[in-house]
Amino acid sequence: MIKVSVKKQSGYPVSSRKIKEHLKSILSSKGIVSDAEVSVVFVGKAKMLEVGKKYLKDKNLHNVLSFTEEEVPSGFVFPPDGIIRLGEIIVCFPLAVEEAGRENKTIEERVLELVEHGAMHLMGVHHE
Repeated sequence: MIKVSVKKQSGYPVSSRKIKEHLKSILSSKGIVSDAEVSVVFVGKAKMLEVGKKYLKDKNLHNVLSFTEEEVPSGFVFPPDGIIRLGEIIVCFPLAVEEAGRENKTIEERVLELVEHGAMHLMGVHHE
């Protein structure tokens, strides 16, 4: 079973249920059907800048970042419980709102696109 946890700062009106359903669908379509966990976190601009600076060593504001367990060392490489921990997807909610407006999309559409983009990175698909 795929487990998705969603964490968000108060005031960010995102549907945890829709995000979980969308992410589970994406992962299943890519062949991830065993016990797997993914965390999705919604943060503000200041926190996203802090994360980028700490882990990417840059000062750019990113709309989405994703980190696998190997990229942020902690825990077991091969977890004894058999659960595959794919990693964490971090979405900058205020930036997603701005992009949705510029792209003439709903906030939900843009958020789901960013979550999908982050999931692809967790599965090893990267930019060219």
